[in-house]
Amino acid sequence: MTITTVTIVGAGYMGGGIAQVLAIAGFDVTIADVSVETANASLERLQREAREFEEQGLFSPGSAELVAENITAGKTIEEAVADVDFIEEAVFERLDVKRDVLGTISAHARPDAIIGTNTSTIPVGELVSAVKNPERFLTVHFSNPAPFIPGVELVAGEATTAETVAAVKELLERSGNQGAQVADTPGMVLNRLQYALLKEATSIVEEGVATAEDVDTIVRTTFGFRLGFFGPFAIADQAGLDVYANCFVTFEDAFGDR
Repeated sequence: MTITTVTIVGAGYMGGGIAQVLAIAGFDVTIADVSVETANASLERLQREAREFEEQGLFSPGSAELVAENITAGKTIEEAVADVDFIEEAVFERLDVKRDVLGTISAHARPDAIIGTNTSTIPVGELVSAVKNPERFLTVHFSNPAPFIPGVELVAGEATTAETVAAVKELLERSGNQGAQVADTPGMVLNRLQYALLKEATSIVEEGVATAEDVDTIVRTTFGFRLGFFGPFAIADQAGLDVYANCFVTFEDAFGDR
């Protein structure tokens, strides 16, 4: 399947950002939420943001026009998902809420429509029973703010077909995103790393080593610069694995298994 029509269910900042990305790439996008009033308010915000981003040079010329032309607000979730190729669920990160919304989507979407969840921590295996035809279901995890972060995590379930994954990868390529497929585990890769960093940062503040403001400054102005170009393994390789091994000895002596 080649995806041309998309519905985003959950039109907040995360879902709205995804809608902007896909609209600018030329997809026909509908946003849907708990009410048409909420969807319309989100649509107005997305159009206003797109104009502001274009004026600031954050969006390329013509992007605001594409957002205005290619995004519409659905009256109901049921109607908005009824005849589109791809539906992305982007509602509140709570298992019961996501299962309920995915059940509604699944009951009203075409049998061949691909359904993605933008969950950031919940495994596919805990959501898939809410979806009919599970071969068309997978995690498609964009990061906030979606218009400015190109990486997307993909997680296939046990029943997800290769054709489903391929169709979503093609959508991501066409929208200028970079998909990386990972195994089905809580938090995937992004949030396991991100929350590990937050946990250690919190410990540093609680121990009185530095203030929260100083921790943020150090991250932004030191290794944070490198992360735009190199991942942790490449950074370690550049520094020298022997150097890292010696550093780990120091850390183990000081902090044990932490």
